[in-house]
Amino acid sequence: MNSSEKEISYQTTNTYSTLNTLTGKTKNVWLVCHGMGYLSRYFLKYFKQLNAEENYIIAPQASSKYYLNSQFKHVGAGWLTKENTLAETKNVLRYLDAVLEAENITKDKKLIIFGYSQGVSIAMRYVAKRKIQCSQLVLHSGGIPKELVVEDFKFLKAKVSLIYGKDDAYLNKERILIETKRATELFRNNLNVIPFDGVHQVNVALINNIACHSDEGGIT
Repeated sequence: MNSSEKEISYQTTNTYSTLNTLTGKTKNVWLVCHGMGYLSRYFLKYFKQLNAEENYIIAPQASSKYYLNSQFKHVGAGWLTKENTLAETKNVLRYLDAVLEAENITKDKKLIIFGYSQGVSIAMRYVAKRKIQCSQLVLHSGGIPKELVVEDFKFLKAKVSLIYGKDDAYLNKERILIETKRATELFRNNLNVIPFDGVHQVNVALINNIACHSDEGGIT
């Protein structure tokens, strides 16, 4: 049998979720990339405590959906795998372009880009590849893509926060050292490393802190 793999391009449709209403009173617009196993509408729960008048949250939806267990009841989604990563990354970035184009965010808003777990790799690649000059870049409990280098972020003036739980089952001490070193190399003086007492879970208190310090360019 002589098999071959071919490639085609086609138009597709995907959803995304938002929280609150974008108005003239909105101060912060969040682009939040969920972790593996989430659906975007459920990921929004971590941002419901924010001031609704000042914060508008956009949660893109990873397109690769799957059942989370053998009961075939609950559905989750993932962004990328090691299979055909380069092409899939291009698809994801074009999707994010379409989301922001649809939302038509004005320049007077502060854009906070937030990645959690697997969403860290999406947030970082999007900022790097599209040269997004956001107000804050928040990297929560995830890994930095290996292909990204210092030159990819030389344009970035935003404050960058690297957040992780001290008892995260996916980030042992060795991995934390590696990720911290990589982040320091990429962002140098703009980096704020924030460990917290906790596991692999979104830290809602720190999300509040990010919003409260948005005018200062980052968490203090």
